[in-house]
Amino acid sequence: MLKSLLYRPEHWVAHRASRIAANETGYHPAFCEADVSSLTKAYPFLEREVVGYSVMGKPIEAIRFGEGGSRLHLHAACHANEWITSLIAMTLVEDLACCYADDQPFGWLDLQEVYSRYTLWLVPMVNPDGVELVVDGATEQHPWRERLLAWNGGSSDFQQWKANIRGVDLNDQYPAFWEEEYARRAVSGPGPRDYPGPTPLSEPEAQAMAAWTVRKDFETVLSLHTQGQEIYWNYRGYEPPHAEGLARRLAKASGYEAVKLEGSDAGYKDWFIYAFGRPGFTIEAGCGVNPLPLTQLVDMYAEIKSLYIQLLTDLSAQQTDVQSL
Repeated sequence: MLKSLLYRPEHWVAHRASRIAANETGYHPAFCEADVSSLTKAYPFLEREVVGYSVMGKPIEAIRFGEGGSRLHLHAACHANEWITSLIAMTLVEDLACCYADDQPFGWLDLQEVYSRYTLWLVPMVNPDGVELVVDGATEQHPWRERLLAWNGGSSDFQQWKANIRGVDLNDQYPAFWEEEYARRAVSGPGPRDYPGPTPLSEPEAQAMAAWTVRKDFETVLSLHTQGQEIYWNYRGYEPPHAEGLARRLAKASGYEAVKLEGSDAGYKDWFIYAFGRPGFTIEAGCGVNPLPLTQLVDMYAEIKSLYIQLLTDLSAQQTDVQSL
């Protein structure tokens, strides 16, 4: 295992060292679970919660920072070969916790104020079974080995696998014009990508995320993916009027492009906008071919951190404007 590639003086309080680690092949779910445990033990003000369980019974874990009335959510690794986003999410949590504990600013933000004003929930790995498959492959002992090899065209190389362990794309699972997405994808059965499943929310991971989102009643959500350095902010006109301006400010902060996406349905962001009429964003971090290499991690984290700081800044300004009326 490697010490986190993100340990840089400008990112971290100097006397602390990061615990977040990965090996050269990926960020294994066991690593993620151990890091969640380490962080919540080291920083008792963080809360650990299980959102639900994967097909194979792995926990989908969430970490809470803050106790304010404004509720924000970010999740990562919905797609299996985008596991690098889990490292970004976990490092964001650690950065927040470390700076808060040492009473240091997070960018230009006062974290004492952020902690009292916001409740930030981060889910670092939505698809742990799929990530494990990409990292370890379909081992001889894997209970789904024969089915997975068949669905993968007989290949034992699972680096291009995006789906969960049942071959369903978890970001095509949500009840937002799902039938149109199913017809558009034209993939009739399990495979590495693009199969929306037999019905909306057929998969336990998507079921858990949808039910948890309803319970938490988030005001804004971010779904972190790779790659393309783009921010998708709209959904069929159901997005609130200020979503585009906010997306453009997030784009300016991160160096990404705010994109009005057409011809896509049934994603988590789509469903959130459709169901709640609130801002939701899909963030496509990094550039290249998935899975992106760890050499991109430092720059990707800096971009997402800048975006997140801008989001909190914008929301704080909106709250101040409302309170002044």
